[in-house]
Amino acid sequence: MAPEVREIETDLLIIGAGPSGLYATYYAGFRGLRVALVDSLPELGGQVTAMYPEKMIFDVAGFPAIKGRDLVAGLVEQAASAHPEYFLDRTATGLSHDEDSVTITLDDGTSVRAGAAIITAGIGKFSPRPLPAGDGWVGRGMEFFVPSFAPYAGKDVVIVGGGDSAFDWALHLEPVARSVTLVHRRDAFRAHQRTVDQVLSSSVEVVTKAQVTALLDNGSGNGVVEEVEITVDGAEPIRRPAQAVVAALGFVADLGPLQQWGIEVQKRHIVVDASMRTNLRRVFAAGDVTEYPGKVRLIAVGFGEAATAVNNAAVAIDPTAHVFPGHSSEGT
Repeated sequence: MAPEVREIETDLLIIGAGPSGLYATYYAGFRGLRVALVDSLPELGGQVTAMYPEKMIFDVAGFPAIKGRDLVAGLVEQAASAHPEYFLDRTATGLSHDEDSVTITLDDGTSVRAGAAIITAGIGKFSPRPLPAGDGWVGRGMEFFVPSFAPYAGKDVVIVGGGDSAFDWALHLEPVARSVTLVHRRDAFRAHQRTVDQVLSSSVEVVTKAQVTALLDNGSGNGVVEEVEITVDGAEPIRRPAQAVVAALGFVADLGPLQQWGIEVQKRHIVVDASMRTNLRRVFAAGDVTEYPGKVRLIAVGFGEAATAVNNAAVAIDPTAHVFPGHSSEGT
C-alpha cells in the first residue's frame, strides 16, 4: 500500500533533533513561529541520545558537568514551550521552492511547506564501522554503543577501539563491570589525553598492537559471547572471558538525500555565511553540520548558531520582522 500523503504547513521546519535542533525549536517558539521538527532517529536528542546518554558533558555553559540524557531532557522540556510538531523516524528526502516558501518531502510521503528551513543534522545519518570478527554477533553479546551501563554489571567486558567513545565507555564501565579490557590495534590513541590517562591509571587492562580476531560461545549452545580471541602482533592468540563486547570503532556518516538538493557542501559539512544562510534560498543551517572559516564544533557553539539561524529565518519568513527580537528576559 502506498504511504498516505499528508500536506503540512508551518512557519519553520527544522531538520535534525539533536541539541542544536531542539534549541532552535525553542527559539522559534520564542520568536512566535509555528515550528515542526523532523529526525531520522525514533527519539529526540540526536547523537547524544543514540550514542552517549550516560556520558558527562563538561562544556555546556551554566553546567559544570551534565549527563547527556539530562541535557536532552532539559532541551526537550524547553522546546515543548514552542508546541512543535514532531516527525520522528522520518527522513527528509526532497526539497523544492516557490516564491515565498520551501517544501520538504519526507520518506513517508509527508510534504511540509514552510516559510524557511534550518538544517541541524549534526553529522547526518551515521552507521557504525563493523568489527570483522563480530559478524553475526550483534545482539548476542556485541554492541556498537553503550546507551546504559546497568546491563554490563558484573560482566567481563572487552572494548575494541582507541577513540573517545572507547575510552569514555572503559572509564564508566570500570566500576560497574567485573573486568574491562580495552583492545586497540595501535599503541597511540585518538582519545582526549585526560581520559586516556584516567583509563591507564585505572584497573582497565589496555592491550595495544592487538586485534580481537574471534568471538566465541565455547559450544555452550546459548548463542551468546562467552570468550574473545585477542591476537597481539607477533604473538600467539590469547583467549579472555567476555560476556560483552563493545565495538567502538567509530562510524561512517553522510548527509544522505540532502546532498542531492544542490546545497553547497564541503567535506560532508554545509557551507554557511555569518547569518547561517546556505546557498539555497530560505534554507539555513546550524550546529555540527555547518562549515565556515574558524568553525568550532561544540554543543555550546551550536546553540548560538541555532539562535542566529532562527532570528535570520524569521526575517525571511516575515520581512517586517527584526533580526534581533529583544532579550528573552524583557517583559517578565
